[in-house]
Amino acid sequence: MIKKWYFYTSLTVITVFLSSGFKPFNLETNPWFLISEQDGTHYLYPSEEQSEYTNLNIPFTGNFFIGFKEAIGYRESESKYKTVNSLGYLGKYQFGIETLKSVGIHNRSAFLNSPELQEKAFIALLAKNKWELKKEIEKYEGTIMNGIRITESGILAAAHLGGAGTVKKYFKNKGKRNFRDAYGSSIKSYMKMFGGYDTSFIVANINANVKNI
Repeated sequence: MIKKWYFYTSLTVITVFLSSGFKPFNLETNPWFLISEQDGTHYLYPSEEQSEYTNLNIPFTGNFFIGFKEAIGYRESESKYKTVNSLGYLGKYQFGIETLKSVGIHNRSAFLNSPELQEKAFIALLAKNKWELKKEIEKYEGTIMNGIRITESGILAAAHLGGAGTVKKYFKNKGKRNFRDAYGSSIKSYMKMFGGYDTSFIVANINANVKNI
């Protein structure tokens, strides 16, 4: 009986000794560890100063072409490929039937159900408009008209809204006639809104269509 008592007592002492070796005597708190009653949102960023993140734009597109096409897509349809508006304009970039035919598309359903086809159609139309407006781009790019700096991307965006012919009339009238579409969007507003993007890689081509893009 005594031997058992010695055995259990020794076992208890050893267990306590070993356990104490894994416990720090002084617990320290560090500023990087969440210990307060705050919700922890200020630890989500490298800096605790939220004011340093007021200009976040994710994903960042800057003035790259992807920024240009996505900005137009969102303006036209909130970037919804299957959108058909009240006037019958189709897709992410709101193409009319005749415009679709001009870039080689004759199947309305196939167009609405193919994001790839819509993106190709947009590029093809840009190439056609760039060819038709090459004189205007060369003459007016970099100038100021009605308080707006004229850029190639702004001209192409305006042509997407109202057609190349309407943009030519706008410049012919020195911007004094501000053409608008059925929903009130104007050539001038598109030149301002979509100006300054890089569209230099678009090759002017009057014969551009979805098959040769």
